[in-house]
Amino acid sequence: MAEPESSHDVTESLRNKEVITVVLDKASLETVKMKSGQYCLLNCDDHQAMMKKSGKNPADYRPDILHQELLALLDSPLNKVGKLKVYIRSSSNVLIEVNAKCRIPRTYKRFAGLMVQLLHKLKVRSADGKATLLKVIKNPVTRYLPAGFKCYGFSVQGTLYNPNALACTLPDDKPVVFVLGAMAAGHITVQDHPYIEEMVSVSDFPLSGATAINRLLGAIENYWGIV
Repeated sequence: MAEPESSHDVTESLRNKEVITVVLDKASLETVKMKSGQYCLLNCDDHQAMMKKSGKNPADYRPDILHQELLALLDSPLNKVGKLKVYIRSSSNVLIEVNAKCRIPRTYKRFAGLMVQLLHKLKVRSADGKATLLKVIKNPVTRYLPAGFKCYGFSVQGTLYNPNALACTLPDDKPVVFVLGAMAAGHITVQDHPYIEEMVSVSDFPLSGATAINRLLGAIENYWGIV
């Protein structure tokens, strides 16, 4: 579903701000064919017996994390004013571009159906067919990132920042990219993303991806004067 046009009055100073790019990495997006012939999004709640039979660790299959993170991103005021771009890279290296006007389903069941459609048809279009809301694109993600960007990776092991302090230190003269994990365990690393210049954290405590996103974007919105 496409998001309706925003009526927010974008100020001149906000209009001149660079778009913030977010890459959600290592998302669990794998489909499985059921006995009924239908395809489902593999997840730890519904397919535990199947995973154990095939030697897979159920804890690695958490597409609900991606669902929560996408809701946090696309529902944000930063996205509503057109200053957010989102990409997803799955654990199997499928790269997905997300249209800012895509309205992510509120329920997990409908979200899972949407992801199955995307993975099998490689794109999801709006109801009127005029816009592509989600599409699978060629790797690597760096070919789509803006020129001269500065990239931050999120990790509990990164340099600790108050979110408001981090927002104030972001460069005004170059685009900013954030890489966040969409997996249940593990870390974003510079080895996987050599273009990351700094690893950061926004809390003394381990946070869910969606909570980290809310803290980060809320601080940027506050600093930029987006209400």
